[in-house]
Amino acid sequence: MDREIRDRNGLTLEEYLASFKAGNYPRPSVTADIMVFSQEAESWRLLMIRRGGHPFLGCFALPGGFAEPGETVDQSAQRELMEETHVEGLSLAPVGLFSDPDRDPRGWTVTNAYLTVAPADLRYRADDDAAEAAWFAVSVEKNVEEYHLKLTNTADPSCVLTAVLSVRPRRTVLGEVRDIHIMQSDGIAFDHAKIILEGFLRLTEADLR
Repeated sequence: MDREIRDRNGLTLEEYLASFKAGNYPRPSVTADIMVFSQEAESWRLLMIRRGGHPFLGCFALPGGFAEPGETVDQSAQRELMEETHVEGLSLAPVGLFSDPDRDPRGWTVTNAYLTVAPADLRYRADDDAAEAAWFAVSVEKNVEEYHLKLTNTADPSCVLTAVLSVRPRRTVLGEVRDIHIMQSDGIAFDHAKIILEGFLRLTEADLR
């Protein structure tokens, strides 16, 4: 039969789309945040940027930013990394979605986090929204269900960022995942302490041979 398919309200697809109003549904902003790790001897370093604007002015954060219309979030991650650090051409692995409703004081913002491992001689330069870019030595200590994260600026050891996070494993049909909550964070913008811990644990659990 040559009849148009109609839904329970009697609408064709064209009629439904003509009546659909996206503004009736609250929508989050979407961002990408990128963890660039590098191994030095037996230790790991993480590339961070110091924010040059509000919110968290002067605090350190992961490179990243808002997705733009017409690009995937994967493309946003590559673009934002290049714009803020002039680093490009690295393969970015998705780590996961971070969507706590209050993670960004500007409003409902969902971010997709990425991870990559860069060579020790990586060239970078702060630009765009970043006032500074620097390597931070990563230290993580576990105390029962608490993790103590410490990031030390390798060029200025007096600059130390810290966070205390709770980590509880949760089983799913696809394996175990971690529920991470920030208990205390000093100098690290947004919920990036949570993202960094998840990325670091994934990295140290992975077989990189």
